[in-house]
Amino acid sequence: MNSLRMLGKEEENDDAEVTWEDQQRINTFSKLNTRMRSLEEKLHVLKQEKEALDDLATELELADEDELVLYRIGEAFLHLPLSQAQERLESDQSNLDARISTLSTSSEDCDAQMKALKVQLYAKFGSAINLDE
Repeated sequence: MNSLRMLGKEEENDDAEVTWEDQQRINTFSKLNTRMRSLEEKLHVLKQEKEALDDLATELELADEDELVLYRIGEAFLHLPLSQAQERLESDQSNLDARISTLSTSSEDCDAQMKALKVQLYAKFGSAINLDE
């Protein structure tokens, strides 16, 4: 059950006026928060894809040199010689690592900007504003 309580005098901060600049900071924080969530979802998908490619690399190490391997390119599967499939796999892994690195950097940048905005907004509004999830 929800417990309701009265705010003490020290917890109330009704006299803090929201200026246009404050509203812009709040809006920027919201945009960054939404962007960060999107980046985290994309990172999660890419990390799963990386795990799948790592598993595939392990499987290809156990395959015969002479047999053709089904390799997914886009939404289609092609029969490729083992050496060509391994080369393609290495290329796909390096491309995926680069994308993960780029998204991680963007996520870290968003987080740093959000922390800076939190400091400014909490300094002015205290407990009158909630910037946590």
